Amino acid sequence: MRNHMAIAAMLPLATCVMGTYKVMVESEKLQADMKTEGLMSHLESLNAIAHAHGGNRAFGLPGYAASVDYVYDLVSQYPGAKAWKQDLPGLYNSVESIEFNEAGSNSSSIYVYGLTYSPSTSAEGITAQLVLGPEGAAGCDAAGYEGIDVTGKIVLIQRFRCPTGGTLAGRVKPAKAAGAAAVIVYNDTPAKVTGGTLSAPSEDLAPCGYINEADGLALKERIAGGEAVTAHFQQTQTIETRTTQNVILELEGGDEENVIMLGAHLDSVQAGPGINDDGSGTTLLLELSKALSKYQTKNKVRFAWWAAEENGLVGSKYYCANLATADVDRLVAYLNFDMVSKGYFGVADTDGSTHGSVAPPGSDLIEKIWVEHFEGQGHEVTPAVLTNGSDYASFWQVLNKPFGFLHTGTGQAQDPCYHQECDTIENPDPETLTVNAKAAAHMLAILSMDGTELIPKTPVNASMFAEVRTRSVGPDVIMIEELEALGERHLGCGHEV
Repeated sequence: MRNHMAIAAMLPLATCVMGTYKVMVESEKLQADMKTEGLMSHLESLNAIAHAHGGNRAFGLPGYAASVDYVYDLVSQYPGAKAWKQDLPGLYNSVESIEFNEAGSNSSSIYVYGLTYSPSTSAEGITAQLVLGPEGAAGCDAAGYEGIDVTGKIVLIQRFRCPTGGTLAGRVKPAKAAGAAAVIVYNDTPAKVTGGTLSAPSEDLAPCGYINEADGLALKERIAGGEAVTAHFQQTQTIETRTTQNVILELEGGDEENVIMLGAHLDSVQAGPGINDDGSGTTLLLELSKALSKYQTKNKVRFAWWAAEENGLVGSKYYCANLATADVDRLVAYLNFDMVSKGYFGVADTDGSTHGSVAPPGSDLIEKIWVEHFEGQGHEVTPAVLTNGSDYASFWQVLNKPFGFLHTGTGQAQDPCYHQECDTIENPDPETLTVNAKAAAHMLAILSMDGTELIPKTPVNASMFAEVRTRSVGPDVIMIEELEALGERHLGCGHEV
């Protein structure tokens, strides 16, 4: 990290807005409004919503719709505020049936996860010889299969960072090109497999599943030892476009020509309730918006609860891609909160001083404010890598806006329940959540008053922006090896690819 910058905000005492007398926001007062009891109460409600709707709050399912209603019902009651739901399309998938085992009457099923957007097999499934795919980088290209007969067979291959196609689709497509009937990818860490995507449906994909490392290694050892293994794999997936919703809130007052925006994704994975990921960001914004509604600000403040982040940052990308050029010009900065209740105190390394990726100008100022705040409170700061793995990527890659984020980590040491069934109300650490909420309040108090002085805006070139709207938002492949060494699995498109 570079030297920290001391930030002193000069805040007027009070103002009159729409007939109501509101004191100008101050950091200390806004931080004091961030109370553990309020933060945890929303997590209790989100946990109850998940358990009342099949155990999750995932896009396209009843738990997400109930989460939207919960947030909207709360924020639409703020006096003078404007709240709305933004409809948008998202590509939904659901595994209707899946099974993987050794062929034979006495064989038991091996746990298998259906990779998002995998083709289905027939209803009867595929029974074929299980063969090993190439090791390492050789399995990233069909040429690596030269001399290996996989035609009509089921390929077993380890997850690996491929230069193209990602860590999962990058393994499946070469096997399909070499003639495989199906592909089973086994994990390369001991963590239970509960998520993984092929990014989008494609004719270049074979039906595929994702299994745990221990099961994959056991099968590999037997096959490598010369044993002939016949396997059975069956999967039926529903893949269809469904309408979903972002929830957006604007508080009254503030200059509409200068907007500070904050966001967190509202959906969970299908595997569990998603109380840290990202109920924690959701509740932080709920409490912060409620508190800020009592104060006046110089700049307009807008909050968003994003849809379908776990399916590829769908909600935030849609919002950014459909924002009018004039509205883009009004945005000063974006702040993201994705997993803020379990792990280290992570601040986005937007100046690139630790991990190398440099965010748009002004982002470094956001980093310095947060680092100074945390260290002033006696907390050690972990520089968080820019992975494009959460909704800040839409504001960066599509809008090229200054941004910052707080993030407590996805590694086993930080959150062993990341994307797991156990991400319930028992998972978050209330103290960590409260510390991060106060840090968010501190940042918002500064930017909502002095954001335009601290972060000068650069007008958008309308013709260039039309091309940028279609830009792909995904992980920086150069960084993936480093990320995995750090234990991070939140690599892109909202989840592990």
